[in-house]
Amino acid sequence: MLEAELERFRRDHPRCADLHARARGSLFGGVPMPWMAMWAGGYPVAVAEASGSRVRCVDGVEFVDLCLGDTGAMAGHAPPPVVETLRAPRGITTMLPTEDAAWVGEELTRRFGLQRWLFTLTATDANRTALRIARLLTGRPKVLVFSYCYHGSVDEAFAVRRGGATVSREGNVGPPVDVAQTTVAVEFNDAPALEAALAAGDVACVLAEPAMTNMGIVLPEAPYHEALRALTREHGALLIIDETHTFSAGPGGCTQAWGLEPDLLTIGKAIGGGIPCGALGLTAEVADRAARASTEVDFEDAGGIGGTLAGNALSLAAIRACLGEVLTDAAWEHTIPLATRFTEGVRRAIADAGREWNVTQLGCRAEYRFEPTPARNGTQAHAASDPALERYLHLHALNRGVLITPFHNMALMAPTTTAADVDRHTEAFAEALQGDSPL
Repeated sequence: MLEAELERFRRDHPRCADLHARARGSLFGGVPMPWMAMWAGGYPVAVAEASGSRVRCVDGVEFVDLCLGDTGAMAGHAPPPVVETLRAPRGITTMLPTEDAAWVGEELTRRFGLQRWLFTLTATDANRTALRIARLLTGRPKVLVFSYCYHGSVDEAFAVRRGGATVSREGNVGPPVDVAQTTVAVEFNDAPALEAALAAGDVACVLAEPAMTNMGIVLPEAPYHEALRALTREHGALLIIDETHTFSAGPGGCTQAWGLEPDLLTIGKAIGGGIPCGALGLTAEVADRAARASTEVDFEDAGGIGGTLAGNALSLAAIRACLGEVLTDAAWEHTIPLATRFTEGVRRAIADAGREWNVTQLGCRAEYRFEPTPARNGTQAHAASDPALERYLHLHALNRGVLITPFHNMALMAPTTTAADVDRHTEAFAEALQGDSPL
């Protein structure tokens, strides 16, 4: 079945194949970044145009895009208010503030509740800065993360719990030190393990997504977040919530929707409508402590905080346009019901095919996985992965004009997504499950 889909893909995308062959002569792996090689066809389609929830490749094939840049294009591709900011004569980068900066800070405070903000180019940068601040303020060396989490390319986060010890994730490229020196990994939703790790007294902070998203969507079990907040406070560790993917839960992510109280909050990708950006929020208390510490450390140069392009005029203008005119509070009133439609359609297809799989929804994001019930931690989700099956389903959808995220089985709804777009995926998915050969 996979070979038949590969043959169809190659037949439909000859120009994409030619461009990839050419790119292999100058690009590492033939793509701008290695993860672009993970698409199921053996080479990626080359984009000629992307607008709203549609992508058209150089072979003229149009796709319904439910991947949306793995959240980076959650506002849809080239949203007009953001595109318009690119034409405005306000400069791109000046190393000086603009009026947009204050507006964005106020809007992020309104949505997420944290009172002070600084800006980066990515969520990875925001996470790195958050970890530095946490170690500075606590005087402690270690970061606690959850097995199979993902927080960008932060070295401390590529850790898992195995055999009672913290070890590097398989495939980690050139780690600077043994991850056990910097990190304690525990399983998500395991409050006793969390308490035991924090009781050691060497953890500066917990870096956590409110719901895990890298190995499928792993939702917190009540009252896990209450325990997480209480235990971090009891043991003097700061709590960093990474909303980069969980922004799908609502206008203020899970932090607003679930009433979370982080000490620091990181976010990136979606808030800029496709323009590289990231943000780090701090409570007033944490910001005051950091300001007092600034007499002893260097926040401007040698401290490893920010960079010349961080907080540039273009990024902040894009964030203002995206949050002010595209991903407004009302946007989720359109996108969350579409994710529910996706979830219900996929569940019907799974049931009709007699499969024992599950589908999990988080706001305007939904994902199917190959186990009867949703995993409760990253290790369980990782064990249920089936790369060959995923490749078949992704390629089957791709050949029928639907893109879903290649790293997993995630679909994301943009303000430009329609019910017809969702139903197109459901029909393709149902067809794939009714194939002649057993999956």
